Amino acid sequence: MKALDRKLLRDLRLMWSQALTTALVVASGVGGFITSFSAFQSLSLSRDAYYSESRFADVFSTLKSAPLALQHQLDAVAGAAHVQTSLAQIVPISIPGVSDPIAGQLIGLDTEEPQRLNRISLRSGRMIAAHHSGAMEVLVSEAFAGARQLKAGDEVDALINGKRERLRMVGTALSPEYIFAGLGGSPDQRGFGIFWIDRRALATAYNMEGAFNQVAVRLGPGASEGAVIDQLDRMLAPYGGLNAHGRDLQVSNMLLNSEIREQQVLGTVLPTIFLAVAAFLLNVVVGRQIATQREQVAALKALGYTNGAIGLHYLKMVLAIVAMGLVMGFALGTLLGHAFVELYARTFHFPRMLFRVQPALLLIATAVTMGAAVLATMGAIRKTVMLAPAEAMRPPSPGNFQPMLLERLGLKHWFSPSLRMILRSMERQRLRTLLTILGVAMAMATVITGAFMRDAIALLMETQFHQVLRGDVFINLVDPGPARALQAAAHLPHVTAVEGARNVAVRLVHGNHHHRGAIQGKTEEPDLFRIVDMDKRAQPAPRDGLLLTDRLAEKLEVRPGDYVQVELQEGRRDVLSLPVIGTVHELLAMNAYIEHRALNTLLHEGDMVNQITVAVERGFEPELLERLKELPRVGVAISKGVMARNITEVTAHNILMFSLVLTLFATTIAVGVVYNHARIALAERAWELASLRVLGFTRAEVSAILLGELGIEIALALPLGMGLGYLTARGIVSLIRSDDFSFPFVIQPATYAFAAVCVLAAGIVSALIVRRRVDQLDLVGVLKTRE
Repeated sequence: MKALDRKLLRDLRLMWSQALTTALVVASGVGGFITSFSAFQSLSLSRDAYYSESRFADVFSTLKSAPLALQHQLDAVAGAAHVQTSLAQIVPISIPGVSDPIAGQLIGLDTEEPQRLNRISLRSGRMIAAHHSGAMEVLVSEAFAGARQLKAGDEVDALINGKRERLRMVGTALSPEYIFAGLGGSPDQRGFGIFWIDRRALATAYNMEGAFNQVAVRLGPGASEGAVIDQLDRMLAPYGGLNAHGRDLQVSNMLLNSEIREQQVLGTVLPTIFLAVAAFLLNVVVGRQIATQREQVAALKALGYTNGAIGLHYLKMVLAIVAMGLVMGFALGTLLGHAFVELYARTFHFPRMLFRVQPALLLIATAVTMGAAVLATMGAIRKTVMLAPAEAMRPPSPGNFQPMLLERLGLKHWFSPSLRMILRSMERQRLRTLLTILGVAMAMATVITGAFMRDAIALLMETQFHQVLRGDVFINLVDPGPARALQAAAHLPHVTAVEGARNVAVRLVHGNHHHRGAIQGKTEEPDLFRIVDMDKRAQPAPRDGLLLTDRLAEKLEVRPGDYVQVELQEGRRDVLSLPVIGTVHELLAMNAYIEHRALNTLLHEGDMVNQITVAVERGFEPELLERLKELPRVGVAISKGVMARNITEVTAHNILMFSLVLTLFATTIAVGVVYNHARIALAERAWELASLRVLGFTRAEVSAILLGELGIEIALALPLGMGLGYLTARGIVSLIRSDDFSFPFVIQPATYAFAAVCVLAAGIVSALIVRRRVDQLDLVGVLKTRE
């Protein structure tokens, strides 16, 4: 082994704590990068593979009912490579011993002709047989069957067209249309299930023999999605066709893509920050560490070692530290990335969840960290090796000392001698002080950025489930009916308040911009299902125009006072022109609101409702839900408590786990920044501190001079770190904003306090370690090194 290699091992052994903390910082940066990006890429890979295998459709449409004879005309649609028609109905499901409301999506499956599009994957059991008598055989979505512990042979009840039917489970399946399964945009594996049933039996139950109400289209090469949608809308309009749309508006695909996009942003921004902080710390630590070995470099040159050999020696030291961090980061990132993919598998259901760590990720992480190490080493070595050996063996030339600014302002008597020494050192080493403050501030910003999502989730839950949704049960009727249904609902057991709404599918147009969605007709001053902005202010439903969410107004490029064209998708399908009365900043979806009787007038109908919200006496909700299962006009009943539980258990849990991991990475970086600064500061100023000890300063006084500078730098870094964290978090929120979801931006004082405590704790621990080393200074040995 060469002498320089032995020196390398000895140096690493002596500075093991600094090497370890620096490696941990590198590991945190690399681990966060690989964790986030591998999860994002794995979700994308699993989605693309499943869509291809199952021949997932490109365009979808729902209608009331159309004859199968129309199939030939649909096949002739220009741009359509394959067209598939089907039957589907949403019905209430009852499981013995379960009071929670359960909705089932019944999908007719042709037992004789294989599916051309949206092919299901059989996961267990067998395919259904044609129905003849007795219980109807069904395949059940795997997630729902697992959540409800259903197995082959189990039976459930379904209210099909007002008649209670028995459904016998014969197997489980998955569908590309329901990778994400739930109602109202939230995952609900316990309250929403997919049931594939014999198409003929389903058609018979709804008197739809020889008819269909669902259309799926696979586009041909080079086909225009918009042109196909327009043709479908025109062709299906006489049959109650409701807004044909592409994959981008298919609920499961839309929510899956939204999650992938959020993961991509979080996997890009936060790990990039982590890698940047790690690279910055590496640059500062390596540069200052090598500068403290000025005399050793001079001695090596005097012994005949070339500049290249010396530079390679220090480069090996840095690369050894970085390599250790990379190995830990690769292992940790792969482990956590796989864990996150498994976590997402609870929400998004694929036949195979494909986990991959792309080689490009490893190359990028390696290139960034190694590049920072090489640049830092070369920069520090260049300054030292260019000196002649005799010059390098001397201490650095004293600076041009002069009274500091505060002393020149006549404020000298305000400060003790020790504090003046600290402030002089900071003023004379401005670049070093600035870099230290910036490093600590960046570390604190990463902690805030990783932790703020918990505040956002808390605000989301508070706003949505306490301010917006103040009722307890939300009832969707099978068809719009007279408002006297509200009186019937008010007489249900334990109902204390009722509120009706009328929702209608529409196409909103302004210039070249359009949006397919719905207008929600609410009471003028809704109380149980309110319109609430981000400032928690309730908004009334206007009588003479539309109230739009701000994102919908942005999409249509309208402002209050502008008119939008409203193409009604129900009744006479009139085309109206309505003014925009105002906008409201909401968290979820792009909504349009109007007073519900005004909407009734526009639809040329009487006082009609198709949604009822009820408040229920505490503790009696299960009894009401059981009663609702017996009512044939009730399509789906949704419990607010169940919905909140589902979001908390699945979506919020995923985000909070991701936030926790990022917070741990960020905290590790903060500890590494502060500790390494304290240790290097001790190495740089050991001669000065030993001189003060010889001059009679006590150990406590000497430690106070060194650690006082660290304390002031941390104090200055805290507000800067809060500002950087605020800006970074706001940037992330703006990047993950989508048409259907606006991640709330809020950072609670507790989050700032948590980040400050992390940095201060790192400072205190570092101070205790450094204080111990100051107490153990070998005064003679340290002073000899400068002579």
